[in-house]
Amino acid sequence: TAFAHASERGMVMLLPTQYYLVGGTLAVALSFAILGLVPARPIRRVFAWRSGAWAIPTVVPLSLSWGSFLILALLIYAGFEGSRDPLANLLALTVWTVWWVGLTLLQGVYGDLWAAINPWNGPYGLVMRLVSRTRLSLAASGVLRLPTSVGYGLAIIGFAAFAWFELISLAPDDPDVLATAVTIYWVYAFIGMIVFGKEDWLARAECFSVFFRFVSRVAMVQPGKGGLICSVPGAGVLSHPALPVSGALFLLLTLASVSFDGLNKTFWWLGLNGINPLEFPGRSAVTWINSVGLAATFILLSAAYALAIWAGWRLAGRKGALAEHFGSFVLSIIPISLASHFAHYLAVLLINGQYALVAASDPFSQAFDLLGYADYHVTGSWLTNHHTVALIWKLQAGAIVLGHILAVVLAHALALKCYGRTRGAVISQVPLMVVMVAYTLFGLWLLATPIAG
Repeated sequence: TAFAHASERGMVMLLPTQYYLVGGTLAVALSFAILGLVPARPIRRVFAWRSGAWAIPTVVPLSLSWGSFLILALLIYAGFEGSRDPLANLLALTVWTVWWVGLTLLQGVYGDLWAAINPWNGPYGLVMRLVSRTRLSLAASGVLRLPTSVGYGLAIIGFAAFAWFELISLAPDDPDVLATAVTIYWVYAFIGMIVFGKEDWLARAECFSVFFRFVSRVAMVQPGKGGLICSVPGAGVLSHPALPVSGALFLLLTLASVSFDGLNKTFWWLGLNGINPLEFPGRSAVTWINSVGLAATFILLSAAYALAIWAGWRLAGRKGALAEHFGSFVLSIIPISLASHFAHYLAVLLINGQYALVAASDPFSQAFDLLGYADYHVTGSWLTNHHTVALIWKLQAGAIVLGHILAVVLAHALALKCYGRTRGAVISQVPLMVVMVAYTLFGLWLLATPIAG
């Protein structure tokens, strides 16, 4: 009998990543310089392009929502009654891989799919019909009004709790814990819709609907007057009204959370807190310091971004209200958030996606083989192959650089929209360009630096 033991992994990039760090950072900086030489009219014309309009029957989103609700119910059952192994339990794999990673990336390409498939619309419509038949005094807008002063505050609290649960809590992928958390959150959101009305609650309070809607603003598919239209990636950002300060902080929180997800595994962060990265003691040993780190990342990013907006506003002549500038230009970070999401979770998607396929074939651990993949052998051997690792690194680094370049272009287009002329737009963007270039370097460093735990 052999008793094998494996320690926490250590991953060190054996690639010339310093060239990518320098080259990617310079590419973002040069994109800003080039934009200063491009006339405003071609930029406006590119982002104004629209093609087609496809109407979607109302019954389609309703049917998709009911399907999503039924699937969620089965997943929760699998969480309680299925395998205890997170890599064999369909709920854990669906939530953290298929939904959080896969759906987020799809939202950035195909538009706001979550608005159609969320698991609340169908049951909410049924409750509203039943209430109307009983003649109770419950309007479609809810029992109460969600105060305007609340802004996106509830969404910020919800997303912060989700980030803490994913990154810091002791067992976020434990099937029982996850099934309980998903059930509680579904009930909480459903009650919120009943009390405050579906439209207002999903628009400002339900953190995942808010997050997915923002991500979808960079997609090529956007809602139009006659239905869905095709546009240039990022055009949806330019047509979005300026956010209140709470909305801007929500977007910065989403970016800070994915950045800290990469930072808290680095040798640098663990060493800073006196932990040997090759003898990682477990999540319980870093719960407090990671909680502080997540909050600090959010505060520092928000402060740096706000300072850059303030400096640009001052340099360009203080045109308009500062809060409006903050709420408008913050929309340009959406491509950065999406690119960071892709780069950070690409390897997870490639490996755990295989586990999800196997688990879907036998969702309740009853020796089923519904999809024919129950005996599929999950492989990650390509992570030890130099050529494959290099390809993955290029995809990750390329996504970071392209996401930041698109963010620079969108920020410039937003500045043109505000100041009208190229000169004023360029001047207002200089401080923001410094922050974006620094964040590009930070994002590429996170990909290249050794990680553990």
